[in-house]
Amino acid sequence: MQKTIAFFDFDGTITTKDTMLELIQFSKGKAAYYLGMIAVGPYLIALKAGLVSATTAKEKLLGYFFGKMPVTEFNSICKRFSEERLPQLIRPKAIAKIREHQQHNDTVTVVSASAENWVSFWCVQNNIHYLTTKLEVVNDTLTGKLFGNNCNAEEKVNRIKQQYNLSDYTTIYCYGDTDGDKPMLALASFANYKPFRN
Repeated sequence: MQKTIAFFDFDGTITTKDTMLELIQFSKGKAAYYLGMIAVGPYLIALKAGLVSATTAKEKLLGYFFGKMPVTEFNSICKRFSEERLPQLIRPKAIAKIREHQQHNDTVTVVSASAENWVSFWCVQNNIHYLTTKLEVVNDTLTGKLFGNNCNAEEKVNRIKQQYNLSDYTTIYCYGDTDGDKPMLALASFANYKPFRN
């Protein structure tokens, strides 16, 4: 029996914007967002210059805005974000393609560097599997650190292979929009780079 699986990057592929930054603005307001971006700015500049890793920059952002927040409070914010703001960020062509795969009974999985806390709400609502970055929680509180590796670049491939035996599938579709998606795209029978921009 022929089986098909489709892997979708989330930020920039399914969405029009980076959802972590949108979540920060949604939860903190624009003034606090811009003040925080100034405070964390040196790390973001260093990231662009290749001097620090994406993980380091992400942890600085998460730590500044959400470090020491109870995880129940954070998850509540993420749920409201997924209900109130996230639908406005979804590319119509992306969700149409997801629905097309689902109508053919293909397995559909989001593979994202964004955190499970907000991506999972949207995925569950739309009957989509997900592989995401996880956030560290100690004593029911966010530390601002990641738990395990950032789900980007080669780690996307690692997560996929941990979850799925790709030899079980006759056809693999992959959808992505950045260099961080290219290792995942290399797995595909049909690779789609920036497919929903027009």
